[in-house]
Amino acid sequence: MNVEALDHVNIITDRLDETAEFYGKLLGLVRKDAPPPLTPQTATWMFDEQDRAIIHINSLDCYRAYDRQVTPGELTGALHHVALKCKGYEEVLGRLEEMGAEYQENLVSAINLRQIFTPDPNNVLLELNFFAD
Repeated sequence: MNVEALDHVNIITDRLDETAEFYGKLLGLVRKDAPPPLTPQTATWMFDEQDRAIIHINSLDCYRAYDRQVTPGELTGALHHVALKCKGYEEVLGRLEEMGAEYQENLVSAINLRQIFTPDPNNVLLELNFFAD
């Protein structure tokens, strides 16, 4: 057995539309309805250019196969951040500026990596990684 890749990240929120809009504007992800038994009112998935649903966004009252207590906007326990490998560093910086979003840049010159850290509307910290970009 081996892990091939990170499949998706699930965010539970009381700001479904705002969260979807954030990921659409910042990362160019496309919003689509989640499959049944989920409903468009309680869940939406954000797809990349290869039509992969990499971010699942669920409302507080959305059905969950494994349910647990979640409080949107608070720290998420041991999860510190979600890292995404990206392209288009300057474009993303421009989008963040346009959105008036808080962000921090970092350079890891030893591996030619530029990073942008920014919180989403639910206080989930994103690490956007741009290798040799």
